[in-house]
Amino acid sequence: MTTSFLNRDLSWLSFNGRVLDEASHANVPLLERIRFLSIFSSNLDEFYRVRVPALMLLHNVKSTMDDEHRQLLEQSGNLIQQQQKQFGKILTGMLIPALEENDILLVYNQNIPGTIEHLVKDYFKSEIMTFLELAFLPKKKPSFFPRSNALYMAAICEDRSKTEKIVVVNIPSDKISRFLSVTDNLTQYIIFIDDIIKKYLHLLLPDHLIKGVYNIKITRDAELDLADEYEGDLAKKIERQLSKRDEGQATRFLYEPGISLRNLNQLISALKLSKTDAIEGGHYHNLKDLGNIPIKGNELNYPSIPSVRRDLANDGSIFSSLLKRDEIIHTPYQSYNTVLCFFNEAAVDVNVEEIYVTLYRVAGESKIVNALITAAKNGKKVTVFIELKARFDEENNIRWSKKMKTAGVKIINSIPGLKVHAKVALVKRRQHNRIQYVGLLATGNLNENTACFYTDHILLTSHPEIMRELELLFIFLANRRKPYPGEIAFRHLLVAQFNMLECFLALIDEEIKNASEGKPAGITIKMNNLEEKVLINKLYEASRAGVPINLIVRSICCLEPGVPGMSENIKITRIVDRYLEHGRIFIFSNGGVEKIFIGSADWMNRNVYRRIEVCFPLHDPAIKQEILQIIDLQLKDNLQAVHFTSALDNQPVQNDEFPVRSQSAIYQLLVNKKIIQHEKFN
Repeated sequence: MTTSFLNRDLSWLSFNGRVLDEASHANVPLLERIRFLSIFSSNLDEFYRVRVPALMLLHNVKSTMDDEHRQLLEQSGNLIQQQQKQFGKILTGMLIPALEENDILLVYNQNIPGTIEHLVKDYFKSEIMTFLELAFLPKKKPSFFPRSNALYMAAICEDRSKTEKIVVVNIPSDKISRFLSVTDNLTQYIIFIDDIIKKYLHLLLPDHLIKGVYNIKITRDAELDLADEYEGDLAKKIERQLSKRDEGQATRFLYEPGISLRNLNQLISALKLSKTDAIEGGHYHNLKDLGNIPIKGNELNYPSIPSVRRDLANDGSIFSSLLKRDEIIHTPYQSYNTVLCFFNEAAVDVNVEEIYVTLYRVAGESKIVNALITAAKNGKKVTVFIELKARFDEENNIRWSKKMKTAGVKIINSIPGLKVHAKVALVKRRQHNRIQYVGLLATGNLNENTACFYTDHILLTSHPEIMRELELLFIFLANRRKPYPGEIAFRHLLVAQFNMLECFLALIDEEIKNASEGKPAGITIKMNNLEEKVLINKLYEASRAGVPINLIVRSICCLEPGVPGMSENIKITRIVDRYLEHGRIFIFSNGGVEKIFIGSADWMNRNVYRRIEVCFPLHDPAIKQEILQIIDLQLKDNLQAVHFTSALDNQPVQNDEFPVRSQSAIYQLLVNKKIIQHEKFN
C-alpha cells in the first residue's frame, strides 16, 4: 500500500515552535523563559545556515518537483514569520513587563534613560570604541565582506557635499558582552550595545549627517565543502575550509524596519545579495544572546537540584566495582563526576596500559581530554578518535587534537566519507598477569558541560563480549576507511555501516511475528529525530500487523501516526522541559522478555548511512528495569509532553489523571533508589 511521510523541515520548525511555547508559560521561571527564547533564536539561525541552503538548491534544480519545493519554501517562510511574531509578543508583551516587576528594565527599542546616560557614554568611549570598524560602501565596488551571523548596522549618512553614503559598522558582540548592565536607585538597567553604538555613532563620523541607522545580519550556508576522497592531513584541509565558512552562499538578509526601499536596494546591491531572501526582521538580531543576559537572582531560575551521586568506588576503585557488575548513569539527574572519575582513575591507575576513546563534541576546557593527556604523560598508550567534521565544533576539536598529539596521545582523525558519532571508551588493564577490559558506552557526547542540561544515559561495563567487540571497533577505526561487507560480525553491538540497520529491521520483524502468533508484542523507542524511510516503512508494517508502537521523538519526525490502515497503532510523544531530551532508547517486547538497547544513533539518513554509530544491549536486570521505569514516566507525562499528530500539529496531552512531569518524576525516582540503596548498605 502507499505510505506517506511528513516533511522533515516542517516537523523541525514545529519542534522549535514548541520551544517557543515554553517561553510563554507563566509557570516557567522568568529567566528560564528568556532562555527558551534564546534557544529558539539559536535553532532558527542554524535552520537558515544548514537547511535553507538545501531547500534553495532543490528549488533551483530543474525537475518535476520544483512546485513542491517552492511550496515548501513558502510554507517554511510563513511558519517562521508566524513564530517570530509570537516571539516578539512573548518578549515585549510578557517578559519585559515581568522583568520590570522585579526592578529590571531591559531597554528594548527605547531611548536610553537620561539618568544613566553619562555612564553609558563613558562605557562607549572606554570599551566599545576599541572594537568598532567602519566600512564605507561605494555604489560600484564593495569594500568589505560581512561575516555570517555577525551583527552589523548600516548608517545612512550625508557628507559635507550632501553626497549620500552607506557606512557599515560592526556590533562587537563577539568581543564584549551584548549587554551593558547599570544599577541606579535599586533599578537594574540592561542596554543592548547596539543602541549604545547608534546613540554615539556621530562621535565617529563628525563630518557626516546621520539620517538613519539600521541593524542588519547576513546568514550564510554553513556546510563545509569537503570532498570525501580527500587524502593527506584532513585537519589542515578543514582549517582552510573553516576560514571560508563565512564566505558561503547567503541564505538570509535580515534588516531592521524603517529603512527606505531605495537605501535597502543600495545595500543589497553593494553587498551582492540580490539572490538572497531579504527579510524585514526585528529591531535586534541574534537574540540567542538573551541566554547570556546579565541578570542575577536565583528566584528567577529553576531551583537548583543537587545531582544524585553514584559512588562506584566503595572498595577504592571504579574498575574493581565494574568488574563485578554493570552500572548506568542518567545525566543530569545523576552526577557526571562518575564519568570524570572513570577517566581520571584510568589516567593514574598503574594497572592501566591502554585507553581508547571516541570524541565528537569536546568541552571547551575538557576535563576528560586533560585526563587523557595526563594518562599519556604517565606512559599509558592513549588512542583518541576525534571527529574533526562535527558541525560548528570543528575548530575546538582541531585545537584539542593538536594539544593531545603534542602530549603523546595517538590521534586518529576523521574517516573520509563518514562521521564517527559513537560515544564509547575502552580501558585495558593488566592485573595479576591477566588482561581486564572495562568500557564506557553512552547516548551523548563525552562532554561535562552539555551533561548538565542534556538527558543522557552512560553504561559502564566489563561485559566480556561487548568489550571484545568494542576492541574490534577501535581496531577498525584506526584504519580510517569505510568498512567492506561482513568485515566484522558484531553480535552484541549494533554498529552503523556494519549491522545496525539490519538488526533493527530484524527486531521489528520479530515483533510482527510475535503479534501474528498471539504472543506479547510491542515497540517503544525514544530518539531525537526519525527520518529514515526504510525503518519508518518497517514501523508502518508493524502497525498494520497489530504491534502497538510508542515513540518519543524530540524534534524531526517524518512518520505520520494514527493513519487508518497505515499507522493507527503508532503514537508519538514530544517532551520539551527544563533539560534537552537527548537519550536514545530502543525497547522490544520480545514475547514478554524485553530486549533493550541504548546508544548514539537516531533514525536519520545521516546516522544510518553516513556515520559510525554504536547502540548496545542492556543485560543487567536492574538496569533494564530502571530504563523501563524512566520510559514509563515519560509516556505518562501529561504536563510537558504533547502528542505529535502531524508535521505542524502538537496536541496537548489530556490531563485527566494524576499530573506527571516526567523530568521531575525521574529525578525523584533516582533519589528514592539512592535512599533505598543507602539504607541497604547501612
